Amino acid sequence: MRTAKIRAIASHLPEGRLSNDDLARLYPDWPASKILEKTGIRERRIAAPGETAGDLAFAAARALLDREGIDPASLDFLLLCTQAPDYVLPTTACVLQQRLGLPTTAGALDFNLGCSGFVYGLSLAKALIESGQARRVLLLTADTYSKFIHPMDKSVRTLFGDGAAATLVEAVEADAPAIDPVVFGTDGAGAENLIVPAGGFRRPRDAASAAETIDASGNVRSAEHLYMNGPAIMTFTLKTVPAAIAQVLDRSGRTMEDHDLFVFHQANAFMLERLRQKLAIPADRFVIRMEACGNTVSSTIPIALEPLLNAAAPPRRALLVGFGVGYSWAATSVVL
Repeated sequence: MRTAKIRAIASHLPEGRLSNDDLARLYPDWPASKILEKTGIRERRIAAPGETAGDLAFAAARALLDREGIDPASLDFLLLCTQAPDYVLPTTACVLQQRLGLPTTAGALDFNLGCSGFVYGLSLAKALIESGQARRVLLLTADTYSKFIHPMDKSVRTLFGDGAAATLVEAVEADAPAIDPVVFGTDGAGAENLIVPAGGFRRPRDAASAAETIDASGNVRSAEHLYMNGPAIMTFTLKTVPAAIAQVLDRSGRTMEDHDLFVFHQANAFMLERLRQKLAIPADRFVIRMEACGNTVSSTIPIALEPLLNAAAPPRRALLVGFGVGYSWAATSVVL
């Protein structure tokens, strides 16, 4: 049967670095050791002024194509997941088609999702390939949340880093799907719990939206900056992720024991550990890879998968779960 399979992943992180020591100098009550303990992150990579998510995606894609010896002319579709597009219009995917040298017969589109975006993107690539509309799909994920964050808002600045990943999904002949059907979920009732309130067409920027406020924890932000309701996000995650996993297992007929690896959105180490314990997943099968890059939003799962896919090892099955802003979530089981 014709099935879609992840062939290769390459990530790209910007050169700028924001360490826990840097943050501790700004937040005297939060020493570097406390930040590491709470987040599992030592440093975040930060895009330079004028460096966009499109630039990061281009670098990741170029790295993948060069390493794998892939001719851009062989690509049939480009998918870009980002919440920081280069322009209001045109789509950044169209710009990247030209920059990367994909043929004009290739499809290209942006989709705006955050932490669930990689799994959604896998589903789109799978559908294009298994319906016969494409053989090779380049899935790009890229975000620059640092451009939305107030420097004195430790509730989010300690967590998020900028980054991108390029994933090549292509058609193979196999006896069973390499990417299982994806389970999706959406609950827009949680939209206000992770949001940049101003700057879009619903609330354009003005003098009022630029006014800064200080919350009870001493975090500074305006309506033009990222706001996160941490407790609400934690409650949502602990409820939603186990239910999504149960759906994946039910639809596929697999069990937790059938999976060699569990790769979840790398939100923060504290949340991931709570999930690991709740789901009784052995630590040696549970992947955490965010210490040197932070929460890179749509790219956390492929960044975590990259060394696993590139390792010389027999095929392994991984359970992937993305969850967060929207609220939006998606889960699937894949063969690496």
